[in-house]
Order: sequence, then structure tokens, then C-alpha cells
Amino acid sequence: MSSISGIQILKARANAKLNLYLDITGRRADGYHLLETVMQSVSLADEVTVVVSAGRGISLSCDRGDVPTDGRNTAYRAAELFMQAAGTSATVCVDIEKHIPSGAGMGGGSADAAAVLRALDVAFGEPLTERQLLDIAAQVGADVPFCLAGGTRLCRGIGEEMSEFPAPQGVFLVVKPEFSCPTGEAYRSYDESPLAVHGGLAAFRAAMPGNYAAEMYNVFQKLYADQCIESVCGRLTELGARGASLTGSGSACFGVFDERAAAERASGEFPGCFTAVCSAAEQGIFISEREVL
Repeated sequence: MSSISGIQILKARANAKLNLYLDITGRRADGYHLLETVMQSVSLADEVTVVVSAGRGISLSCDRGDVPTDGRNTAYRAAELFMQAAGTSATVCVDIEKHIPSGAGMGGGSADAAAVLRALDVAFGEPLTERQLLDIAAQVGADVPFCLAGGTRLCRGIGEEMSEFPAPQGVFLVVKPEFSCPTGEAYRSYDESPLAVHGGLAAFRAAMPGNYAAEMYNVFQKLYADQCIESVCGRLTELGARGASLTGSGSACFGVFDERAAAERASGEFPGCFTAVCSAAEQGIFISEREVL
């Protein structure tokens, strides 16, 4: 059994993700949809602080009042499952400073959970293998394994089958309209009106790393024809993006720009929307500080 001595304070950057390509390829008997998606870590990140000390119990706080701080939170669940797998107990206090918008399709909750897993593994002297951590991540949520691994990856299954993929060039401008798109509702909408024509992963892969923007695809994008997703993506291309797409099940969209200055200029053209200019990141989680008292 691993144990903790003293008090450890770890700070982690939990990077958001973008889906550069997202298609549904089937459905399992248990109802989960099978995906084929290329995910990319980006520099927009939540700040997660994990304090570990002797004792027993988990507490969670967040600067956003609409974020649950009990077992409904994926970061809380990640801490529970880590302690069980590592065969240990401790007092774990998690604080989340949110910068990734909720209901955007950017994996904010999944990134926070991955950050907790990585921080606890470091705090306890890395008692679990990377494979064990990824297995725990998959129990927490479909996007958590990717957020833990990070970088650029082709993900299949329900997101847990990952392989390396060429990294993209360019700068991303994220635009999230005022409304959100609950993931469950998006999948139900797809089930009610499945698409007959799907994307082309081979063409997308062939266009990497510099010409992929025109080949980006998101199966959910057509489901929001009555909302402003298409107009946001169209406006991004008008402002100079090589291509634009929805990420995840929405509602955030993103455009791919050649230069950061152009993306920053364009960000001012979306009043009332959340915007962020970000770049590709090689890691999903980065432990920025560790202090032992």
C-alpha cells in the first residue's frame, strides 16, 4: 500500500482538446457509440491544484458555481478510483480554476479528471503504470484517456483505443456561442436522424500537417442546422481561417489560422461569444509545480 508523508501541493495545467475530425462508425450492444476521431490537445487550460496529506477523504472546490463538487464531478470520481487502484488512503483536496468553457465539446471536465490522476500518481511516487492510469481514466469518462495522454491522437472505440497521429500546423481560434450542447442530447439527435454520408479519414490524414483544415469533419455539425454553428464556421473562414469546424458535440467551433495575429484580430468579431486563441500542445496534462511541506 502506498502512503503519503507530510503535505504535498501539486499544480497542474489541464489542457482542453479539439476534435479535428469526428465520425460515428457504429454502436455497441450496451448503447455506447463507436467513434473515429482525431483529437488535439491545445493550450487553453484549467488550473488544477491537488493537496494531499495524511488522513482520509476527498473534497473538491471550483471557482464556477455551476460545477458540481461531489461525486458527480469527474475529477472527484478520478480521485476515488485512483485511491482504490493504488490501495491507499489520504486526505485529497482538489481545487479547479476554470478557463475551459462548459458545454463546449472541449473536454474541460475530462481534462480536470486527468489532471487529478496525474497529480496523485506523482504525489504517491508513481505506484501505477501508464496502462493502469489509462484504464482508470476510461472508467471515469470516454475523453479522459486522451486528456491524460495528450498530443495528437487517432481515437477509436468509445475513445479509449488510441494511436499516434501527425501533429497539425496552424493556430486555433475557438468561438463558443452563448448556448451549450449537452452530449447526451447530441447523440440522441444523431440516433433519430443518422447521416447517410460520413467523413473521409484517409483524405484528412493525407492532408496533414498543413492542408488538413479543408478536410476537417464533424458528424454533429449538420445536426445544428437550425442554430448558429454554420454561421460561426462561415464567419471564421470569411475572416481568414483555412477551415472551421465544430469540436466534440459542441457548441464550440474553431478556425485554423496560419498566424496568431490574424486569429487574434478575428477574435474580436464575435460579440457575446467566448473566444480564445490557442496553439497545439504536446501534452494533455502538465505538472507545473510540486511542493512538499
